[in-house]
Amino acid sequence: MTQTIRIALAGPGAFGLKHLDALKNIAGVEVTSIIGRELPKAQEVAQKYGARHATTELDEALARPDVDAVILCTPTQLHAQQSIAAMKAGKHVQVEIPLCDRLEDGRAVVETQKKTGLVAMCGHTRRFNPSHQFVRKRIEAGEFHIHQMDVQTYFFRRTNMNALGQPRSWTDHLLWHHAAHTVDLFQYQTGSKVVQANAVQGPIHPDLGIAMDMSIQLKAENGAICTLSLSFNNEGPLGTFFRYIGDTATYIARYDDLFNGKEEKIDVSKVDVSMNGIELQDREFIAAIREQREPNASVAKVLPCYEVLARLERQLG
Repeated sequence: MTQTIRIALAGPGAFGLKHLDALKNIAGVEVTSIIGRELPKAQEVAQKYGARHATTELDEALARPDVDAVILCTPTQLHAQQSIAAMKAGKHVQVEIPLCDRLEDGRAVVETQKKTGLVAMCGHTRRFNPSHQFVRKRIEAGEFHIHQMDVQTYFFRRTNMNALGQPRSWTDHLLWHHAAHTVDLFQYQTGSKVVQANAVQGPIHPDLGIAMDMSIQLKAENGAICTLSLSFNNEGPLGTFFRYIGDTATYIARYDDLFNGKEEKIDVSKVDVSMNGIELQDREFIAAIREQREPNASVAKVLPCYEVLARLERQLG
């Protein structure tokens, strides 16, 4: 339980930095390597966070004896192959959402985890946000049952820029990335698999090659429904906002904050040891390694989400 876990982080962009900030708050964790597309930037981040090694090559970091585990914040298209490479090198892995953008690749990651027995987890942060944890605890206590989830995922991203306003080397995707959060959370919170799924999308952007607007409907086996609206064209509040409509209450979750249906804030500060969902996600990854157990949001547990996304992609095709 006191074992120092030595971490390599690949992809020191906007989200990679969130993980590095979170890891500073977890005892017995040492960041030893930073892997980036541009060596000067990787070296700068390594110096800031005390990592002794920086490189542009993931394989170089995977070969190091001072790396026990890898956190992948790299482009979506690399997630599955890099996760498999990490496990084949004997390293535990946490890969940022999405696990894959092709279902067969996600299944290959799960198979590799089964063969190696290593911890392999995907960054489905909504499972860890205190707001959603509060709702989950009420569900588990039998005090709340979901009738409907109404979710809005809105950004203003008409050019290929990241959350820091820097150019991206890859293109984001409403279905495989952003819808993954909600599809997984809906099945997780209802405890029921999606049996009906429908999607429509707006025009394809002429430069980015992706749909900028999308609407998704889901129905779970237990009868609960979910309506998800996604857009890269929204100039209003940015982010993802969840409305839980249930038998005993209505909840509105905005990242780590929670409100009731009358917009009165609910105190979730005692739900877990932190109010930072990314930190709680990373704490689960480290704890699973130390305790040699399957983590919440393991690649096997989130795979049903990607099965739904693949069905939706076929519809949109």
